[in-house]
Amino acid sequence: MELGLRIGLWTLIAGGMGALPLAWAIGRWGMGVEIRSFGDGNPGAMNVLRAGGWRWFLPALLLEFLKGAAPIALARWIGGLSGWALVPPALAAPLGHAFTPWLRFRGGKALAVTFGVWCGLTEWRVPMLLGGLFAVTLRLFRAEGQAVRAGMLALNLLLGGAALAGFADISLWAVALGHTLLLFWTHRRSS
Repeated sequence: MELGLRIGLWTLIAGGMGALPLAWAIGRWGMGVEIRSFGDGNPGAMNVLRAGGWRWFLPALLLEFLKGAAPIALARWIGGLSGWALVPPALAAPLGHAFTPWLRFRGGKALAVTFGVWCGLTEWRVPMLLGGLFAVTLRLFRAEGQAVRAGMLALNLLLGGAALAGFADISLWAVALGHTLLLFWTHRRSS
């Protein structure tokens, strides 16, 4: 199959998987509650935690993570995509989550999905780096507002992408920049 068609196919798969409101479905059908009526009102895993506790949160988080990791890992291993060809699918998964058509284009903040994408792209190298940077940032700055934490996380994503450039393809910078912009957008109303 021609490269352009493979990129298009894997972008559709990643965006489609990202758009599945799995945490919302766990809340709706598993717990019998509308998770968007909790916390910040988004249909993500954190509101499953708020609505139902750890027992429901862990599967929701895992599913949100997997809908980012699985299509990217499959695009690499089965689809044979690499470098710049992975940029569209890597951006499509969190965009699908943030603007899911299943919930009138009002999706979640895309943190777990983005984490999953980076695992699919780098096999845990960048997520470990980002997790460490984020933990240090929170410890140093003791930020109270979610907006500040989200901003620091987005900055860390960009820094992670820059650090990656030392041992990986430069195309990951484009993914890091796209994810940073998306996370700033999805967290713009956090307080």
